[in-house]
Formats: sequence, C-alpha cells, structure tokens
Amino acid sequence: MQEYIEHGPKKINRELLAGVLGLPRWWVPIASVCLLVILIAMCAYGWELNKGIGVAGINRPVYWGFYLANFVFWIGISHAGIMVSAILRLTQAEWRRPVTRAAEVLTLFSLIAALSNIFFHLGRPWRFIWIPPYDFARGVWPNVRSPFIWDPSAIGTYLIGSSLFVFIALIPDLAVVRDRASGKKAKRIYGFLSLGWRGTPRQWKLQTVAGILLSALVLPVFVSVHSIVSWDFAVNVAVEGWHSTIFAPYFIIGAIHSGVSAVAMVMALMVWGWKLENYITRDHFDAIGRLLIVVATTWFFFFALEFFYAIYTLEDPEIALRTMQVFEWPYGPMFFVFIVASYFIPVPLWLFKKVRRSPMGMFLTTISVNIGMWLERFLIIIPGLARKTPFTFDWGTYHPSIIEIALVCFTFAFVTLGVLVFSKFFPLVPLFDVKEGEVFRDEIKVGRRTVPASIRE
Repeated sequence: MQEYIEHGPKKINRELLAGVLGLPRWWVPIASVCLLVILIAMCAYGWELNKGIGVAGINRPVYWGFYLANFVFWIGISHAGIMVSAILRLTQAEWRRPVTRAAEVLTLFSLIAALSNIFFHLGRPWRFIWIPPYDFARGVWPNVRSPFIWDPSAIGTYLIGSSLFVFIALIPDLAVVRDRASGKKAKRIYGFLSLGWRGTPRQWKLQTVAGILLSALVLPVFVSVHSIVSWDFAVNVAVEGWHSTIFAPYFIIGAIHSGVSAVAMVMALMVWGWKLENYITRDHFDAIGRLLIVVATTWFFFFALEFFYAIYTLEDPEIALRTMQVFEWPYGPMFFVFIVASYFIPVPLWLFKKVRRSPMGMFLTTISVNIGMWLERFLIIIPGLARKTPFTFDWGTYHPSIIEIALVCFTFAFVTLGVLVFSKFFPLVPLFDVKEGEVFRDEIKVGRRTVPASIRE
C-alpha cells in the first residue's frame, strides 16, 4: 500500500492551481492540433450543409451510420461523471475526491459532442425545432410514445443537470481563484462566478446539501437517458437484432463500462500532464481498476445474454444477422477486435495489482476498452440495416465518407480541447474536496495493516 501523503491547505492551493495560474509547455501544441482538427471538420460540415446529407456514406438500406454510432458512444462516455461522482458521493467512497471534477467535466463535453452528431445526421439542422415535444400550437401532434420524441428532453435535462453539478461543486474553488488572481478583470469575473462565496458555515452547509441532492436527483436522469437511447433501437421491430428487451440495462452497463474507463484514462493524463501524482495516487488507480473489473464483467454478462436471446429462438433472420456480425467481412474482424479489446485484454490484466496501480497500464487498457466499445456501437447499428432481406431494394453495405470521418474526429478533438480549456480557467482537481478529505481522514485497520480510511475502498 502506498504511503499516504499529507498536504496543507496552502500547498493544495499552490499545486492544484498551477494549471490555472500558468500553462504547461505541452498545452498550446495539443490545443492547436485539436483546434486544427475542429476547423477542418467544420469545413467538411459546411460542405455537407451545402451539398446535402448525400455526401455522407449513409444510403438505402443503411440509413444510420457513423453519426449515430458516435452519438451512442459519446452518450455512454457521458455517464462517467454520474458514476464516479454522484454514485460514489452518495456511497461516501473517499477515493473519489481527486477525480470527481474531471469526470463531471468529461460528462459535460461528451454530452455536447453527442448532441453535435444529431445535428450532423439531420442534414437540415434548422428543422430540429420539429423534434422536441412541446405544445401543439404549431398544429403538429408529436407521437409522445416514440423515444425519438423524448430523446431531446432526456438529454437536455441531463445536460442541464450535469452543468449544475459541475457549477455547484466549482463555487468554493472559484472563490479561491478569485482571491489569488492578479488582474482586476480576472478578479471581477471570478468574483461574479463565485456568487459572493466567503466560506461561512451556512454556505458550506448549503453547498454540501446541494451536492447530495443533485447527486440523488440526477441518478434517474442517468438511467433514463441511455434507456431512451436503447429504445430508439428496440422499437424498430422491423430490423433484426434491434428488438431485444434487454437493450436498456445492456446499454446502461455498457455506458458505465466505457465511461469509467474514460475517467481512468483522464486520470493518467492528469498525472502526466499536470504533475498530480501526489493527489491522484496509485491507490486511486487501484480502486478504479477494481471497480472496472466488476463493471466490465457485468457488461459481458449482459452482452452474452443479449447474444444468447437472439439465437435462442432459432429464427432464420436473427441467426443470419449474427452469422453476418461474427463471420462475414468486414464485420467479423471488427467483432473479434471488439470482444478482445473490450474484455479479454483489459480484465485479465486488471486482475494483476501491478497493472491496476500503474498509470501507464490503466491508460493502455482503458484505451483498448473504448476502442472496443466504439466498435460495439458500430456493430449494433450497421449490420442489422445492411443485411439483405427480401424487401431491400438496394443491397449493399455501408462505406463511410471522408466527411463522416472528419466529423467523428471533430467530436474527439472537441472533447479534448474542451477539457484543456476548462483546465486553464478552473482547477481539474476540486480543492475543497481534497481539503475535506484531509480534515476527515482517519486510520483504520485492514487485516494486519493500518491504512488511511481514504483508500479503504
């Protein structure tokens, strides 16, 4: 067990605000590359708006392509903040403290990236106004039973709740930055954002209560978002492979698998990029690695059930689809990579303590997980639509265009740039959470060893 490092309040402020009050050397080059990718993608999107959605690879019978696969993937990543922050806050897991902020920020930008894919897929994004199920003054009666109607409501609620989650937790840290900022303009801006925070007992009580209430209130939204996204598939009974009733829990646990893996990856980057090894220790990687073993195994169980339910009835269309997914080109190699990268590479490695406690080991294995989970989203969407049926007039498969590839790269660059910009103006590790952990830290006996309570989980 790693020796616990005690920090004083002044040292915490100095080390955790180093990225806000200054810039690491690598920040500008990486931000510039992300910005360049975003500009290229925006040119590609402008071309799509000018020429129409036909410049994408989607066509009959494959009407859903990279955009929808990427949408489902980023919605899954957005569950990271809720899992790591809200649930672990309610269960009082002490090891969560240094990583909650990064998880919440990842949730926020992942949701925005997911929503951008909807606009890419619409082709005519100005018609988005017809999607939300608001009043019937337009003379249009939306089908309120359709998940396509409730998608924007659930995701919009999730985005608002996540934004509040991040902001409420930020208020005490904004006050610290306000007091340490040197410029008058910066002091004024941070003073406005901190809402007059002075650290009085009443303010601390309200802030704590607000954090707990938001954690509890956002959990139903957390479940509903990916459940509704799964129903987008489940209600399309004409497409083989999409009407499994297990889709909702399968999608949710898959989202947690990819989201928590993304948080572990960000933790490793924070250790290397911002030199936070004194706050995000090997014990934290060990804790999140053990959590990932449970989550990944649960996900694999649901995946096996979903596959078993598909072939149990021995229906020819379902068997033909699964044969296509597993054995036919190009989906067979993708399926093999997806299974191996999502489960059979990372989980056996996570069973070894040295791998779990290694930032490099966790970084590589979690990248493997998210490559596999992106392929899983692709394999759920495309093969069912591409399979040849008697009523398919255009028999063909899906070939993504360079426009789609550019816009998929845009989402990854956008999330990366968003986290980088956030780290320039706000601390990625919550100051007050770390200080609170120092105050409430006590030692407990585990077996023959006495360890800090903050690492018992």
